[in-house]
Amino acid sequence: MAGGITDTGELYSPYVGLVYMFNLIVGTGALTMPKAFATAGWLVSLVLLMFLGFMSYMTTTFVVEAMAAANAQLRWKRMEKRKEDDEDEDSSSGVSDSDVLLQDGYERAETRPILSVQRRGSPNIFEITERVEMGQMASMFFNKVGVNLFYFCIIIYLYGDLAIYAAAVPVSLMQVTCSATGNHSCSVGDGTKYNDTDKCWGPIRRIDAYRLYLAAFTLLLGPFTFFNVQKTKYLQIMTSLMRWIAFILMIILALIRISRGQAEGHPSVAQLSGIRNLFGVCVYSFMCQHSLPSLITPISKKKHVNKLVLLDYILILAFYSLLSFTAIYCFRNDTLMDMYTLNFTNCEIINVAFIRYFLGLFPVFTISTNFPIIAVTLRNNWKTLFHREGGTYPWVVDRIVFPAITLIPPVLVAFCTHDLESLVGITGAYAGNGIQYLIPAFLAYCSRKDTQLVFGSGTVNKHLSPFRHTFWIVFVLIWGFSCFVFVTANIVLSESKL
Repeated sequence: MAGGITDTGELYSPYVGLVYMFNLIVGTGALTMPKAFATAGWLVSLVLLMFLGFMSYMTTTFVVEAMAAANAQLRWKRMEKRKEDDEDEDSSSGVSDSDVLLQDGYERAETRPILSVQRRGSPNIFEITERVEMGQMASMFFNKVGVNLFYFCIIIYLYGDLAIYAAAVPVSLMQVTCSATGNHSCSVGDGTKYNDTDKCWGPIRRIDAYRLYLAAFTLLLGPFTFFNVQKTKYLQIMTSLMRWIAFILMIILALIRISRGQAEGHPSVAQLSGIRNLFGVCVYSFMCQHSLPSLITPISKKKHVNKLVLLDYILILAFYSLLSFTAIYCFRNDTLMDMYTLNFTNCEIINVAFIRYFLGLFPVFTISTNFPIIAVTLRNNWKTLFHREGGTYPWVVDRIVFPAITLIPPVLVAFCTHDLESLVGITGAYAGNGIQYLIPAFLAYCSRKDTQLVFGSGTVNKHLSPFRHTFWIVFVLIWGFSCFVFVTANIVLSESKL
């Protein structure tokens, strides 16, 4: 959530933190990456994937730096508050001649740079011990317009997330159940193209089945938006285990088909028309910046945190490449599904019915557990955006209006379209671009300015990004704004051709 300062939570080792970050980043976006790879061509996809991975790593180090600066400012404010309280106590107890001399010495000490305080008594002033969420950092370092733009960006991103989740579950259920009945048995992954108007069961069309599942999904999980839910440790372990079993199974099954000479894929080297969606999918698939405070703060030893994050990104890059390359060489481009798991529901790929249904329904289990959590996070961000100091919301607004404006828009989007590749691509290309590139760059720039102003120009943030030169911040900002222009122009040109 993009809220304020929260408890650090139970500490864990750097390597446990590495696993948690890996699990956070590798999610729903990875399931749409094979189709995006096939659409854009393997060489363009690989180059763009590596470049966007590098850019994401850079902005991750910016966020870590801003977290350290925020922690330092919070410590300094507490020190200042303590001084004021001590001064009040001294003034109330009377002032002697010796007090006047001491006060004179104190005033001279006040003119020293704050760095001297750091050297004498607070060597770890930049240590990350408090979990300061991105929303609180925005409030500390941005002006009012910047804070509102931050919340606007993260709210749009969370709406996109919910729309993707709301579409992915009914799509998976429709594909599996419509293919398990009648003449379509075991044919979902055989390359047969179905229209939304094709029959599913009896008079029920596929699009009708999809909307029935969407209605059931909304009725079952929507009410959680009106309450508080949180992800338990055991639920996290279960979903992570299911995710890894599914990913490993898909990679192994694809490799087996390739080794037996049953590979059907002949991917092209480059197709520029597919870059727009690939860009959005890659940005979405590397997204972790908004959750870094929850991941980094509980790590017990943060001395080499940037190296640890770099290792994570290298592993994720290798994993995405392995998953996507095995997919595009195993399956023909025109048979790859938006949700890659659905390619393995064909009897010719795997004969074991349990594995077919496990992979086909895998998104249903994992996404269903995440949907209420994302919905509550979005609802709370709406509350924070409109909150005024000392004010409270009426019961109807708090319990009805905010949950309703959280739930209704993504369900309507999912009702109108189930094109997952486009949903992921647009969410990543716009809101994801802002959260992954623009906000971290502005946080790094503003936190550096504030740190110099408060602590003096000689102060060094122990978690300063390796990309400390201003050039890198400017480069990220130019890249982020250029991506907005490119994606928008691409959409306009594509629509004009139609």
